[in-house]
Amino acid sequence: MKPPTMQLIAATAALSLALTACGTSVQGAPSSASSDSLADTTITVYNAQHEELTQAWADEFQAKTGVSVTLRNGSDSELANQIVQEGIASPADVFLTENSPAMSLVENAGLFTDVGADTMAQVPAAYRPSTGKWTGIAARSTVLVYNPSMLSDTELPGSLLDLSEASWKGRWAASPGGADFQAIVSALLQLKGKAATEKWLAGMKANSTPFQGNSAVMRAVNAGEIPAGVVYHYYWFIDQAGTKENSTNAKLHFFGQQDPGAFVSVSGGGVLAASKNQAAAQAFLAFITSKDGQDVLRTGTSMEYTVASGVPANPALPALDTLDAPSVDPATLNGTEVISLMTAAGLL
Repeated sequence: MKPPTMQLIAATAALSLALTACGTSVQGAPSSASSDSLADTTITVYNAQHEELTQAWADEFQAKTGVSVTLRNGSDSELANQIVQEGIASPADVFLTENSPAMSLVENAGLFTDVGADTMAQVPAAYRPSTGKWTGIAARSTVLVYNPSMLSDTELPGSLLDLSEASWKGRWAASPGGADFQAIVSALLQLKGKAATEKWLAGMKANSTPFQGNSAVMRAVNAGEIPAGVVYHYYWFIDQAGTKENSTNAKLHFFGQQDPGAFVSVSGGGVLAASKNQAAAQAFLAFITSKDGQDVLRTGTSMEYTVASGVPANPALPALDTLDAPSVDPATLNGTEVISLMTAAGLL
């Protein structure tokens, strides 16, 4: 087997020849494959992103290139651990996640190849890891969802860290078992260190009410069961764009001030080094981060933030660059350590 770097060089060279022969490429993705050159190719995507979003990406990519995309859907941690267990025998060509700690798990196992330079150029440095082994494809902001009949604007916490104080006992909720919340704690660990994170988790154990899933947290806040909860922004915006049944009595508080509570979690995409379809896999990732791919995200129903090719987010969302989020290199988020710390705190 060729080393991963040689695989990528060979795949890129073959892809360039195919593009020269056909002259048709995916919008915004110079290294993408043409429909004639890869029409009979099938790639397998281990998908932990929203199923509807990734299906839309897959459908448009197939229409543009002729490449068939098989999706295996699951959660961040489930699929990341499966890839690590499968190792170089994994049938996955591409891995997509909702949060970056799962990407780091696969990267640290040495299972990603480098992302193509053209793809990386489409994504600002703030929304991809410094290592170049995978890239951001979307993003979501941490927020406090609250019920204004139970919590006035003047009572809102100035920082996520405030929620560990005794005054917040019984007044907020979260979904500690989910990859979403664990990514937020990963950012806290990176920004404030282990001692501060352990202290905050102890306060969380004393003060918060656990729910299974962010949607359940928001429903409880909306129903007046609890004043506030820590979730990602898109749960509220999705409900607002629909029936509003779980968000009519709820508002969002964006922490800003580069606080850990303003953390923007990057959804990741990477190509497996062992993929036998390197050209098509790289082309798929290039498409997702291209203008066409990000337009699919912007106009879709997931209400996540676009991060690439200069495509603005859905107009219902506050602009990403106004959130005053802390600077966090996605490659530094340590999901494994966070699980250990949360387990030790009695939260898992």
